[in-house]
Amino acid sequence: MKKFLSPDFLLNTETAGRLYHDHAADLPIIDYHCHLPPNEIADNHSFKNLTEVWLRGDHYKWRAMRINGIDESYITGNKTDGEKFQKWAETVPYTLRNPLYHWTHLELKRYFGIDQLLSRESAEEIYIECNRQLQTPEYSVQGLLNKMKVEVICTTDDPADTLEFHQSIAKSDLPIKVLPAFRPDQSMGIGDAVRFKFYLEKLERSADISISDYSGFMDALKSRHDFFHSAGCRISDHGLERFYNTEWDEKIIKDIFKKVLSGINPNQSEIEKFQSALLLQFAEWDFEKNWVQQFHLGALRNNNSRMLGSLGPDTGWDSIGDFPQAAALSSFLNSLDKNNRLARTILYNNNPADNEVMATMIGNFNDGSVAGKVQWGSAWWFLDQKEGMTRQLNALSNMGLISRFVGMITDSRSFLSYPRHEYFRRILCNLFGDEIEKGELPNDIEWTGKLIKDICYFNARSFFNWNEK
Repeated sequence: MKKFLSPDFLLNTETAGRLYHDHAADLPIIDYHCHLPPNEIADNHSFKNLTEVWLRGDHYKWRAMRINGIDESYITGNKTDGEKFQKWAETVPYTLRNPLYHWTHLELKRYFGIDQLLSRESAEEIYIECNRQLQTPEYSVQGLLNKMKVEVICTTDDPADTLEFHQSIAKSDLPIKVLPAFRPDQSMGIGDAVRFKFYLEKLERSADISISDYSGFMDALKSRHDFFHSAGCRISDHGLERFYNTEWDEKIIKDIFKKVLSGINPNQSEIEKFQSALLLQFAEWDFEKNWVQQFHLGALRNNNSRMLGSLGPDTGWDSIGDFPQAAALSSFLNSLDKNNRLARTILYNNNPADNEVMATMIGNFNDGSVAGKVQWGSAWWFLDQKEGMTRQLNALSNMGLISRFVGMITDSRSFLSYPRHEYFRRILCNLFGDEIEKGELPNDIEWTGKLIKDICYFNARSFFNWNEK
């Protein structure tokens, strides 16, 4: 029987162990999609305790605590950090077979050297020891990133963001690239006219452009897109339920914008037309600047209206949605490709029922101009666990070229989340190792090891163009 979190954790064969330890384990990390706060990287923030660095903003943990019957005061409420950590520690044993159990103990081991299982009984000892380490310089934000060999970070940034912290980092001697990603979801959020007008005021200030009509709105967005490029941004990102098959023209879009500007909420058909127009324009700008565009599809967000009103979005009330994806996604990509204006693209699905859709969709628009030009991204959100990753890797292998895959992202708000890359690499190596030992793949460790390295690091390094002017 293997020991939990042994050196061969998740590696079930000798060959899998060789692939991981000799080819994957020591590679740097390129995290091309995450939600880390750039201000804390710029300030090289030091955390006062483990609760701050580990539980703040982590709605994965929050959901588990709520399911375990923990009162909200210990999650997002006014209890002390020590009390909140104690309740998380009491919850951890109940997360057995949830990926949180693996991630929790990998993070304790890799960052703090702690092998002890977290529980009600061990909580105080672990909390004191981690807090002690967090007070040392190597456990500042930049120290934590260096510890995990992070090479590139792409944060998630609204067009109205000033990017002042990215600019500060770029002028510093930090060897890690910390770059913005253009995430214009709020600019498409016309469903609530009052809220949208507040957003326009923020966008006006950032762009220094008056927005009194649709033309001014697009000028402001184009100005911010240009500004992001000047700040090193080479990636856009969009969080969508789905694309829409809808007809529109510029006059219709201008009329919809005018209606919303007057304070009237649009109907669903108008929302779909407006968002379709903006997405196409963003994609055109991305192509012109040689960016990579990312589309995260299928999350059903903010299901609990009572808790949304109390705590706001991104606090753990989202789930998998069952939206139709294939036809409208194909139509959108084709509308760009037919004019040869389709940028390099990464698609992510939140519903595992869409796995084969994504695995086959990417093959429709890979034209040989770039290896893996259109990618199916790593298992995302509710799917970034052992089974979800395995299913994604298998579907991609069966219907595409896993050898050209650009690999793992954290999609995280936590500076302690980088062992997720280790988790992914172990699962990947176990798949290849198992099939080699079964005789389903040739016992060519040199070639297979090269492919492992490519998937874990080198494909991403060559796919993005952060060094281009």
